[in-house]
Amino acid sequence: MKRRDFLKVSAAGAAATAVASPAIAQSSPEVKWRLTSSFPKSLDTIYGGGEQVAKYVAEMTDNKFQIQVFAAGEVVPGLQALDATSNNTVEMCHTVAYYYVGKDPTFAIFASVPFGLNARQQNSWWYQGGGEQLGNDFFKKHGVIGFPAGNTGTQMGGWFRKEIKTVADLSGLKMRIGGIAGQVLQKVGVVPQQLAGGDIYPALEKGTIDAAEWVGPYDDEKLGFAKVAKYYYYPGFWEGGPMVHAFANLEKFNALPKNYQAILTNACAHTNTWMTARYDMQNPTALKRLVAGGTQLRPFTNEVLEACLKSTNELWSEISGKNPDFKKTIEAMQAYRSDQYLWWQVAEYTNDSFMIRSRTRG
Repeated sequence: MKRRDFLKVSAAGAAATAVASPAIAQSSPEVKWRLTSSFPKSLDTIYGGGEQVAKYVAEMTDNKFQIQVFAAGEVVPGLQALDATSNNTVEMCHTVAYYYVGKDPTFAIFASVPFGLNARQQNSWWYQGGGEQLGNDFFKKHGVIGFPAGNTGTQMGGWFRKEIKTVADLSGLKMRIGGIAGQVLQKVGVVPQQLAGGDIYPALEKGTIDAAEWVGPYDDEKLGFAKVAKYYYYPGFWEGGPMVHAFANLEKFNALPKNYQAILTNACAHTNTWMTARYDMQNPTALKRLVAGGTQLRPFTNEVLEACLKSTNELWSEISGKNPDFKKTIEAMQAYRSDQYLWWQVAEYTNDSFMIRSRTRG
């Protein structure tokens, strides 16, 4: 290349760089958000989901987009996280949608409802089966946008002071159980109590409640429930695959640069996988420790499960008769569930059942 031509090219390149650099800088502004969690710091995996979102966002923006995470109670109580986001007290929260059934029972469907979807099915419905469109159309009415940011997998049925063999054993039982699942159990005689995670142990210890459910072995062990209740029941049929959401204030999210919106969305998606994987790693060893320490594992009887399924279907019919959003959403979820379990019956369940039997045979 001739020297004159080389200088022309170099000058053009420098000019292009001079134009491009400010454009890049303008698209990566300094942004500082606050995220309030519904969970205490002691529950490192479910609380840790909020920290993971903040970590990934910071790393992908060279710390230009920073999210400060607060535990339940530091800004607002855990069960007010969504309200704080909706009214712009904070820009984001990390919570479970079924905590807000008092506003509208439709919230629960996007987290978990009794006899609903398992974790993989919940993700499939959200990402591929129309759940995201339904969810964010609904959340928009409350001034927020939702992103899956964790899933515990199927939870345990909870800690009981006495054995539960029949439906009659549930009559008058005061149980910590949140949201719409409490309404189902109320139909079979339970007296539901909604308490935040940090309030459960003292209530169970003092006998204010007779039973409590939280998540599963890893978190339940940390909260010490085995010290005050002997019987540990499974499965938590009301939480087959509870999705944890990161909610952002819709106005604040829409004001972000498009690349920041994409980064936040993908940080939540990564966290969604991270949390399930971590619980799957932690729960087996925690369960072994609990059983070795004297915890009595018990399955819910078919009588109890069938009665609760009947109550669930009755409740869906009652709510659907007066809430169009709920009716549309529960029918969509149920249709998706039907096809999903058709497939699981063929492949997933058959394979898993064989492997479980093989394990017990050594």
